[in-house]
Amino acid sequence: MSNKHAMMCRSRLSLLIAMVLASGGAYAQSTTGTIVGQVPAGMGDTVTVQSDNGLQRDVQVDSRGRYAASQLPLGNYTVTLKHNGQAVQTRDNVALRVGVTTDVSFAEAAAKNLDGVKVTANALPAIDVTSVDSRTVITAEQLAKLPLGFSAEAIARLAPGAVNNAGGFTSATGGSLVSFGGSGANENAYYINGFNTTDPLKSEGGLTLPYGSIDQQEAYTGGYSAQYGRSDGGVLNMVGKRGSNEWHFGGMASWEPASLRSSANNWYYQNGQPNPPLATGTLYSPRSKNEYWITTYDAYVGGPLIKDKLFFFASAEMAKQQGSSVGNVTSSAPYQKYTYHMPKWYAKVDWNINDRNILELTGASNKRSYGADLYRYNFQQLAPGRFVSHADGTKNGGDLWSAKYTGYLTDSLTLTALYGKMRTTAFQQPVGYNPNLAYVSGITSQNPAITGGQPLFNSQNTTSLYDPGRGNATSNLRISLEYKLGDHTLTAGIDNLTAQALKQGRVTSGPGYSWTYGHSDHPTNPVDPGLGVGAPADFPNGATGYYVMKNVNSQLANVRTVEHAQYIEDNWQVNDKLLLSLGLRNDQFTNYNANSQPYIKQTAQWAPRLGFAWDVNGDSSFKVFGNVGRYYLASPLEPALSAAGAQTSTTQYFTYSGINPDGTPSGLTTMSPPVSANNNFGILPDPKTVTAKNLKSMYQDEYILGFSKTLGHDWLYGAKATRRVLRSAIDDFCDVDLITQKAQALGYNVSSLNSCYLINAGRANTFIVLDDKGQHHEVPLSRGELNFPPMKRKYYELEAFLEHPFDGKWYGKLDYVFSRSYGNTEGWTQSNVQSDGPSESADWDNAPIMAYSNGDQGNDHRHQIKLWGFYQITPEWLVSGNFSLISGAPKVCLGLFPGDNPDPAGYGSSYHFCNGVPVTPGSIGRLPWQRQVDLGVKYTPMFAAQRLGLHLDVFNAFNSQPVVNITPSLYAKPDGTLNPLYGTPRVMQAPRYVRFSVTYDY
Repeated sequence: MSNKHAMMCRSRLSLLIAMVLASGGAYAQSTTGTIVGQVPAGMGDTVTVQSDNGLQRDVQVDSRGRYAASQLPLGNYTVTLKHNGQAVQTRDNVALRVGVTTDVSFAEAAAKNLDGVKVTANALPAIDVTSVDSRTVITAEQLAKLPLGFSAEAIARLAPGAVNNAGGFTSATGGSLVSFGGSGANENAYYINGFNTTDPLKSEGGLTLPYGSIDQQEAYTGGYSAQYGRSDGGVLNMVGKRGSNEWHFGGMASWEPASLRSSANNWYYQNGQPNPPLATGTLYSPRSKNEYWITTYDAYVGGPLIKDKLFFFASAEMAKQQGSSVGNVTSSAPYQKYTYHMPKWYAKVDWNINDRNILELTGASNKRSYGADLYRYNFQQLAPGRFVSHADGTKNGGDLWSAKYTGYLTDSLTLTALYGKMRTTAFQQPVGYNPNLAYVSGITSQNPAITGGQPLFNSQNTTSLYDPGRGNATSNLRISLEYKLGDHTLTAGIDNLTAQALKQGRVTSGPGYSWTYGHSDHPTNPVDPGLGVGAPADFPNGATGYYVMKNVNSQLANVRTVEHAQYIEDNWQVNDKLLLSLGLRNDQFTNYNANSQPYIKQTAQWAPRLGFAWDVNGDSSFKVFGNVGRYYLASPLEPALSAAGAQTSTTQYFTYSGINPDGTPSGLTTMSPPVSANNNFGILPDPKTVTAKNLKSMYQDEYILGFSKTLGHDWLYGAKATRRVLRSAIDDFCDVDLITQKAQALGYNVSSLNSCYLINAGRANTFIVLDDKGQHHEVPLSRGELNFPPMKRKYYELEAFLEHPFDGKWYGKLDYVFSRSYGNTEGWTQSNVQSDGPSESADWDNAPIMAYSNGDQGNDHRHQIKLWGFYQITPEWLVSGNFSLISGAPKVCLGLFPGDNPDPAGYGSSYHFCNGVPVTPGSIGRLPWQRQVDLGVKYTPMFAAQRLGLHLDVFNAFNSQPVVNITPSLYAKPDGTLNPLYGTPRVMQAPRYVRFSVTYDY
């Protein structure tokens, strides 16, 4: 080996060590980056890094010629090498990426100052050998070029293994939730500038930034450090823009015209027609008549309040969607003319107190309001009818603020502290509400011998009433201390979060109850034998199978959760090529009921995180990495409203002899007392009896092994294997008769039981019950006594990618993922039945529901191909594309239980049997592949100094509209009446649409 080559190798290895040690604070959900580099011997003794907002740090060059500046706020930096206080060389325009280490090295040169040398992305090391995790970072520059929807979720779906959820679930502000790595779509975490904005009620999404205010967004898909938790799916980490020493302003206006939006496909009954038949035949929903347009306006301004010291950035976005839509043929007011207003704003103040102390203040808001007028609709002529009423107005979303302090206490010791609060609302305003009218539904099932074939109804459109103060509140405190000691970077800290659900719940509108009409094709069979509801023919006026149900619902409460965590981590450079990341996190969760009594308390939840990164060649050209970690999830707040609340949810069955002009029944004959499938009769349970004893949190183990390698000078490629195993799950168990029987066998005289218990699914559980004297007793039930299979959710993924980094001309990335998600639980969602209530699906409610439940889960997509990128044809013209090809989710058929009792649990057509034959999930085929091609072109004319941008984006260019989700229930009634909706689509891919945009940036 030549002396020159040996010196180069030693230089690279020294630089690698510097990069690793400096990267200790650059993790997922962080808001910072790191600069490291190598200096030739004798050329310099200090390096100054200075941001475009005046922040300056001076760091020493060590004896081996290396330097490191960590936990730097994102932005553009000038890096200057100095010798005895005099500048030797300078690098300008060094742009940092969130959580990434940037190499800025200096070389021998005759000139002492090389001002103006630009460090571009492709000049950096091709592979970040300091990371042991899996993430996709998208910058504002890329967002300005790619054809993407204006949402954080649309950006996140670029990540490998990330798919749009199969259940059609959305956040409170309209974002379509993403499923990462086989996990439920509400098992993710959202962050803005380091603050946790995840929805605390159902964990469905979180507050997000205005699209034009996103500096960088990180989609984190696995292997993250012990500093972060409370997610076993993915993380959407948004870092907002900040002000600098130069004033900037600009804006955007975009328009998605209704005239260039393709018609959505109609939905038809796929399993026969309703009885009595409808004049519209098999038409269920004429979605081709839906039309709407969207406009979005965005403006921003940023600059110095005090040069080099105090800066601000502010932006606002207003999106409006307006149009009309047609519901299904059974609705009494199916046609609506609606408007959504979706305002967002973001503001940030940065104060460089001095070179060692920084203070950042962030404020943000993300809201969505809805209003509409409702009309009848002539489905035969496909034309709107008369006005019925105004729809209830809704307002969702909220505001947040946070403060972050960073103190560079010494060159080796850094302190960061963040505190913030978020308040969201879920306001629903009844418009035209009549408190004397009962809500009426199921009008197409009214007895035609009474109505003459013309359904009777009223103008009551409000189904439930909500408290005006309904909403949620969250506070988040994070404190971290980082210390560099030789080849170790040690980090320790706390991560505390408190969340409250305020005035949540609802009550039935009108007189406190509603009516739902029903019809049985088999009048001599019991309507619901599991709940003791008999056959209509056994009661007057029921011979033809017509009956009506009286529904009562009431649920209002305040509940909260307190989540604390402590962590310690060591990033240890074992030798010149091998990095070990060793972390340990301890989570504690406590949930409180409506009386502020704890009903879940989970402590000593140790989560190890072990990772490695091996720079095989020692020159950042070939990295092998791996990660093993455990991730705990705290229970969201919503289960407390039912399991730990005083909920009433009852149904009473009647036959009838008449129907009043307002659609309410008359001449009633009682078929049953009020019944409740989950024993919800309005009694707040003893907090000790809400859950199984020693309830374990939901947690998952994850294993990752992969590599990344350069291919020539212009390409990267790699592969990765991921394995996820859910070790524990929480769900509600509602077969209280089993507990009663076991309690009696143990000699306990049990007088009352809860409607449902929260249990660890698929395990033995011990229940606490009260006897007639108010004494507590333990009632253990083995998994065999519960008649449950072991809980299972397993996921594996094999990913391969090929990437061409941007070279000033073009960028492209191709991903292929082969995966499988299988077991008998999807997690906090159940896509195939559109259940998004965490721990509240029908799964695990009772043993019959779980028979033959093991199979492919609703978010299982075996194949995913993603190709995206852009090409700069000329300095003025750029074209871009985003292509995805995703295999369909498994089909599901849910029916009645075989044998003498077709509905043993009172859940209707919810069992894994169809036509008496077991049908496991995925055993009857797959839904169609999803094909999405989005294309864009951008023109930035020279005559406007390229500050003006004209954009044209076409989404779903080939107008592919495959079915994403279907109605799974084969039967409409437990008596064997077929469900005509079985197999009917419930979610389809959105049709083609076009977006025109104008941007201006100064």
